[in-house]
Amino acid sequence: MAVKIRLTRIGKKQQPAYRVVVADSRGPRDGRYIEQIGRYDPRQEPSLVEIDNERAAYWLSQGAQPTPQAKKLIAIAGGTAPPAPKRPAKVHVVGAEAPAPAPVVIAVEEIVEEAAAPVAEAAAEPLAEEAAEETP
Repeated sequence: MAVKIRLTRIGKKQQPAYRVVVADSRGPRDGRYIEQIGRYDPRQEPSLVEIDNERAAYWLSQGAQPTPQAKKLIAIAGGTAPPAPKRPAKVHVVGAEAPAPAPVVIAVEEIVEEAAAPVAEAAAEPLAEEAAEETP
């Protein structure tokens, strides 16, 4: 089950308020949820943000993915948002030499060639036997 931490809208027309909930990502925005971990009211001054950081940390440790707005609210409430995955920066300067291809690609090509050699030999043997039988 894909679990997300997201906002569910409550309140009257033109008067939004939100619950911060843990829910299955395949369900509707205001549908059934697993657990309510907080609330958010943007109409108050300053905005009300109440989140149970202990439960948020538990769900994040279980693999729940927060939506961008939920991630901001967790950070505002003092919780720990999951770290963004770090990807190595790929910088290429125009006019400079392109980086060498990864050695994994070369290794895969060698494996394919090694696997193809026995198959080619096995296919050639029956043809040689048939040619020997037809020549007498």
